[in-house]
Amino acid sequence: MFGMLKTVAALLVSVALLLLANGLFSTLLAVRMTAEGFSTGLAGLVGAAYFAGLVAGSLIAHKLVERVGHIRTFAALASLISAFAMAHAIFVDPLVWAVLRGLTGICMAGVFVVTESWLNGAATNQNRGQMLSAYLITTYLALGLGQFLLTAYDPTSFVLFSLASILFSVSLVPLALDRQASPTPVQPARFSFAKLYRISPLGVIGCLASGVLTGAFYGLGPIFAAEMGLSLAGISAFMSATILGGLVLQWPVGKLSDRFDRRSVMVAVLVAAALVSLAVVPALGLSFELLLAVAALQGGLSFVVYPLSVAHTNDHISADDLVPASAGLLIAYGAGAVIGPLGASQAMEIAGPAALYYTLAVTSLLVAGFGLYRMTRRAAPTVEEQGPFVPLTRMTGVASELDPRGEEDATAS
Repeated sequence: MFGMLKTVAALLVSVALLLLANGLFSTLLAVRMTAEGFSTGLAGLVGAAYFAGLVAGSLIAHKLVERVGHIRTFAALASLISAFAMAHAIFVDPLVWAVLRGLTGICMAGVFVVTESWLNGAATNQNRGQMLSAYLITTYLALGLGQFLLTAYDPTSFVLFSLASILFSVSLVPLALDRQASPTPVQPARFSFAKLYRISPLGVIGCLASGVLTGAFYGLGPIFAAEMGLSLAGISAFMSATILGGLVLQWPVGKLSDRFDRRSVMVAVLVAAALVSLAVVPALGLSFELLLAVAALQGGLSFVVYPLSVAHTNDHISADDLVPASAGLLIAYGAGAVIGPLGASQAMEIAGPAALYYTLAVTSLLVAGFGLYRMTRRAAPTVEEQGPFVPLTRMTGVASELDPRGEEDATAS
């Protein structure tokens, strides 16, 4: 394990610094929009623009990696992200911010392509699962811990924008100084989206819903917390608890889905996510500690919908199709992540900040209902026929090469 980590240590440190900054910056931006008096609808537009850029970037970034290589691509894109972060402090306008967030999303997708193709190149058939787990843990911990940097200074000043910019810039240093040879760029294959839906309707809709749930949370969660009266420290803790909850519940829920009909587990998770989402606002009125516990549980249930959807889809495709199918599912996730902030922000403008979690609850229940419907249309594979659940964060299509299920199935066949 440690030998494997040594080969990608510089890369993971660079990614951790970048995501530490990104965790701070996304929350800072939402808090600053509240302080500036931007409407919730405009805030939703800014949040959606980032995810739209992320999807667009994941489709084109591999071309840049092929032309100039991994390290140069990472360095160039991290520098641009750093510059865009500072530009937010100079041009305080929601439409300008939407453009900047879209550009940031494109660049961030390029960074993820570099990271995930590098990890794939460094992985062997024996350590792919460990490599993926290391990436997952790095991602969640960095995003979660980055929330606490929000309390370092007044968010209405330029200081926190500068801090995020510094971290974005410093993130390129470990990788730039690394002496490990960079891998050959990987160009992800893609599935026909219509074909993917025919193979696994629930998998596609589940990924779409996962995007709605997480996109709305990242874009509007800090605004919900601020408008409900939480302090900066409270907003940081609330966001962090939700994100880290998303890490902790992946393994126990995944184990359950390997033992039972995965659709049943998915429906149960979605219903539980809806109920817990409805409990967030009442918990806020009882105690802060209870709020954090409920937020962690809500995050854990919501964030696990994506890997459950991917695992369910993989139960119905061959090992050769795993990578292109995962790329298609990522597009579904990205579409949901654009829809989430846009839709939830309109609900919040009509019904107040609590409508964020009402929107998440309704989304979860609708997909749970679709899951129940799909259970009447197709028999479940046996437990022996199901592939193993693999904990996942949102990835680019390149990272699907890391999924050990493809290697295991290919070897078995």
